[in-house]
Amino acid sequence: MAPNIRPLIAGNWKMNGTSESLGELRAIAAGVSSDLGRLFEALICVPATLLSRASDTLSGENLLLGGQNCHFDDSGPYTGDISAFMLKEAGAKYVIIGHSERRSVYQENDSIVRAKVQAAWRAGLVALVCVGETLEEHKSNKVLDVLARQLEESLPDGATAGNVIIAYEPVWAIGTGNTATSEDVAKVHSFIRDKMRSRFGDKGDKMRLLYGGSVKPSNAFELLGTAHVNGALIGGASLKATDFLTICDVYRKL
Repeated sequence: MAPNIRPLIAGNWKMNGTSESLGELRAIAAGVSSDLGRLFEALICVPATLLSRASDTLSGENLLLGGQNCHFDDSGPYTGDISAFMLKEAGAKYVIIGHSERRSVYQENDSIVRAKVQAAWRAGLVALVCVGETLEEHKSNKVLDVLARQLEESLPDGATAGNVIIAYEPVWAIGTGNTATSEDVAKVHSFIRDKMRSRFGDKGDKMRLLYGGSVKPSNAFELLGTAHVNGALIGGASLKATDFLTICDVYRKL
């Protein structure tokens, strides 16, 4: 973890959570508003239907809110979609773009991801851009080639530490209980850091690089302590305040 980069612990609730879940958000906010919150930033990306109520509930708290996806256009005839401007109005400051589930289930390619990042920027949102290899690509030793392509084609020019966060999520580890070794994570994050530094200079050197892939309380200490890991993108373990805050508590020990 680079000493000049403040870590971020981000939770992705996916298609989970109703108004009854606001209590979990309040509990998370209370936990990160303590001395623990001085060590890192915390973000929860809730379903779009919860954003406005969550924003009202957390007014004045240190817990950041984000969306999970946005359209690449600002408005238009796109039934069921949501724009970055809509997310911003509802209370989001961040938006996840290019999550592996969007890339695989909805066939979103790098050019679509790139357009969505630009849409997020137009709305004043920080884009949390996900990259990562499939199991087949992992077994074929194509990890770095895949990441190089995704980083080049998914990130527009103009990316800075203030408008982009990168999350490495090996697809084969998402929701499977499998986790990359700390050695593999260090190698990949070092590669991503070098790519960002080469393309964006000092701005790339300051970007936050998160790891996302079955991060849970039992493995958080090892993963968050890995070189060039500036936080985590957490799925299932972010749905319960106790699990999320246990992961956050790792920063007291690092």
